[in-house]
Amino acid sequence: MRILGPNTIGLVNLTDNIVLSATGALEMDHFPVGGIGVVSQSGGILGSLLSRASARGIGLSKLISTSNEVDLELADFIDHLADDEATKVIALYIETVRNPQKFRAAALKAARNGKPVVAFKIGRSEAGAKAAVSHTGALAGADRMYDALFKQVGVIRAQTFGDLLDIPAALVTGRKLRGNRVAILTSTGGAGTLVSDDLGMAGFDTPPPDAATAEALRALQTGAPAVLDRNPIDVTLAGLKPELLRGAINVLLQSPTYDALTIIVGSSSLAMPELMAGAIQDCLPNSDKPIIAYVSPHAPEVGALLTERGVPAFAAAESCTAALRAMLNAGRFQAPAEAVSKATPVAVDDLPSGSLDEAQAKQLFTRFGVTCAAERIVTSPAQAEAAARELGGRVVLKILSSEITHKTEVGGVAVNLTPETVGARLTTMAADVEARAGVRPQRFLVQEMVGAGTELILGMHRDALGTAILLGMGGVTAELFKDTTMRLLPPMPRVGSAAPTR
Repeated sequence: MRILGPNTIGLVNLTDNIVLSATGALEMDHFPVGGIGVVSQSGGILGSLLSRASARGIGLSKLISTSNEVDLELADFIDHLADDEATKVIALYIETVRNPQKFRAAALKAARNGKPVVAFKIGRSEAGAKAAVSHTGALAGADRMYDALFKQVGVIRAQTFGDLLDIPAALVTGRKLRGNRVAILTSTGGAGTLVSDDLGMAGFDTPPPDAATAEALRALQTGAPAVLDRNPIDVTLAGLKPELLRGAINVLLQSPTYDALTIIVGSSSLAMPELMAGAIQDCLPNSDKPIIAYVSPHAPEVGALLTERGVPAFAAAESCTAALRAMLNAGRFQAPAEAVSKATPVAVDDLPSGSLDEAQAKQLFTRFGVTCAAERIVTSPAQAEAAARELGGRVVLKILSSEITHKTEVGGVAVNLTPETVGARLTTMAADVEARAGVRPQRFLVQEMVGAGTELILGMHRDALGTAILLGMGGVTAELFKDTTMRLLPPMPRVGSAAPTR
């Protein structure tokens, strides 16, 4: 017998009308049934998502609260929903991923089955991480590790709690966004500008209509004072004239200039929302381009009506941007083939535990085939001069310490030295470092000076999610700019006893 929970409110199968829960959140008159499956590690959040989805006309298929996960966990239900015919999009509320490899396999299965996964992960701040631990005993890994994991398996990360419904509502339509050019059709200038500005900040393009598209739009609104050679495209009284709205939508959907259409629902549409919703719905079969709506006045019933008709509607310009960005990312992700590592494990048990000094680190690199600059360990000015002559040409002098990792900040690096200058510089460097760090270095490195290259930073991080490699811009400003990328590695077998933590 498999166990869901403990500390769970259960699960709800809306597709088949099966309720295995006693939560008060189910005391509702109407449950919109649709294609979004929700898995949450918090029962209260699950009820919150259900009630919010119902109010907005967003249809759900299955809702599962996993909570403490003594047996069944998040990945088990992703795997199940990936095969569920009624589920088209999977939404996750995550406090932790207990089994990263299992989660990875399930997420990739969903991607291969054409089912986008959207996740809202809490614990981004120190306070949030502590709250997650106290709630379900979740041990949160570094937040950036989750970014790397999600990116590698195609999981779209919701940046706000609202995105956890907004993004799936757009993805469940199944429409593909193939580019970043968006047409904005509006009857209210201010709201159109608001949406256009937010799209532009996110890297979307809102180009004006091409000549043929502009001419086709003018033909729809003869005699009216409309300006149709710019974007947002302001079609006066579109909300009160369904035939005008249908015509404009169809023209923009057929235009080669645009990849998606955002329709602004203004106050003029509130008198007869059914007419506007019906007109937009009539156009849906004519194109597979995404169509979304921004409801400018506070009119949640209008937004719900549009969403139920297949046009995801949003009450914030930022939500429109988040939805379109997610649709673009979902269309670009290709699930990778499962790679089989052919690397030969390398023994590292003989190296000391804790931080390594630079010479020890390079010994480690050479075991993995990484070539390093020639260098000599020295302890005196005379040895430094001899090492510089042996290496020839210009050299670099560095302190050698496992305790001081940022050598430049304490005056522990000098470049472009010669055999004649390196000895005196060693004496000066020892005094400078002692004055700044309170520790007098006893050992130094004399290295051949290498130029005409690109400085990179390469690092490794291991936490509850696994092991990741970090690569990015190096040099003394690396910590300031943090221009890096991170990738999680598959688990590797170890040789001998457990390897020391680096």
